[in-house]
Amino acid sequence: MRKKTFAAAVLLAAATLTLSACGSGDDSQSPVSVVSEDTATKAATVLDTPFEKPDLVLTDTHGKKYDLRAESKNRPTLIYFGYTHCPDVCPLTMNNIAVAKKSLSKAEQDKLLVVFVTTDPARDTPSELGKWLKGIDTQFVGLTGNFATIQAGARTMGISIEPTTKDKNGKLVSVHGTQVVAFSPKTNGGYLLYDQDATVDDYTKDLPKIIKGENP
Repeated sequence: MRKKTFAAAVLLAAATLTLSACGSGDDSQSPVSVVSEDTATKAATVLDTPFEKPDLVLTDTHGKKYDLRAESKNRPTLIYFGYTHCPDVCPLTMNNIAVAKKSLSKAEQDKLLVVFVTTDPARDTPSELGKWLKGIDTQFVGLTGNFATIQAGARTMGISIEPTTKDKNGKLVSVHGTQVVAFSPKTNGGYLLYDQDATVDDYTKDLPKIIKGENP
């Protein structure tokens, strides 16, 4: 993977086409227009114009209202949209971040906010989200709520999600973008993007920089 800098408008248009039905085996990798490129081997895509943090007020795993902007203000934040019944990409992504997070000092771990927003709110109740995340990292925040609200919030970050449907085998699947967006504690802007290929090592190397709001 190479470190790339994209115009946010171009990335937004491209990302809305980049979807993955978890468990489908379809990586749905769509080409994007690169504005400028650094050939250094990095996992992060650096956005030349950061995404604005979505104005989402949802429900956390304790059944309480959670204002994403207020709770994450001036905190290094990673946001991912997925669902708990996903058999592959979602748990892998969250576990990769959880393992990498353990390499941080306790003070750094306490600063980092990792938010998992469900794309399947009908099944991912606060209780179900809580049980699932507890097995990954007890500090991770899980959010659920109205699907249309979640979909609109994801769209502001260039991430497309679709309502849960049944596949040809009758299995319920949620089709969604698999990007992780990192928000800076300095600007509160979403300035880094990771795709589903980001590894534990990638996050381990980058998290100390993200904590400080720096580019990896």
